[in-house]
Amino acid sequence: MNIVVAIKHIPSTADDLPIKGNNLDFDSLDFVLNEFDEQSIEQAVLVKEAVGGTVTVIGVDLIGELDGVLHLALAKGADKAIKITANEPGADSHQQAKWLSEAIKGLSPDLIFTGVQASNDIDGQMGPMIAAYLDLPYIGGVSSVEVAGDTATVNKEFAGGVGAKYLVNLPAVIGVQASTKPPRYAPISKVRQMAQTAKIENLEPVGEASAELTFKKMAPPVMTGHAEMLTGSSKEVAAKIVDLLKSKGLV
Repeated sequence: MNIVVAIKHIPSTADDLPIKGNNLDFDSLDFVLNEFDEQSIEQAVLVKEAVGGTVTVIGVDLIGELDGVLHLALAKGADKAIKITANEPGADSHQQAKWLSEAIKGLSPDLIFTGVQASNDIDGQMGPMIAAYLDLPYIGGVSSVEVAGDTATVNKEFAGGVGAKYLVNLPAVIGVQASTKPPRYAPISKVRQMAQTAKIENLEPVGEASAELTFKKMAPPVMTGHAEMLTGSSKEVAAKIVDLLKSKGLV
């Protein structure tokens, strides 16, 4: 089973996001593995352990810092790592999906995993667009995958706690929301070992695509007011809310 996982490194959402010009100040940011891609790596490794094969992780290196994320993926059980060196921090999802699909096409995979979305933009389009460029079926919001022969059984989650089971012919693209098991822990020593011994294949970006959207301006949210905490008993708080609504002319 030839499994490919398309991953993305994103600014750490635990830190402040400094702005420079009309975009983020990428030189001042720490980049981490997208949490949904971590789930997809785990699901890929679980499939490999169940039916055999290899797992290849691939991503677009936008600012020259993807190696650390790839080393982490290798420490978690991936077998090969590939990076597309673009050095274009402003490349949108359409462009990245095009670059990834052209590279993945040459790998002839049986199964392609992506995270269902990226935590920095919550766009959720990378998987569907890769599938469209490769002319393959796509199922997103997946919480488990079982492979048998040339088909995969996947559980897809919907809002309200509703789920559905699908049978999909391979090859296919799967957008993972949560893996069957929690992502395994990779010790720092193993990540360092991968950094010293693993070989990362370097590819040039191929193909052009665009969402036809242009960043005009990016700025921190403007502070326009403050929150007022209402105290007292439930009746007192209710009366204060009514008075507040009346003062605003809403009732």
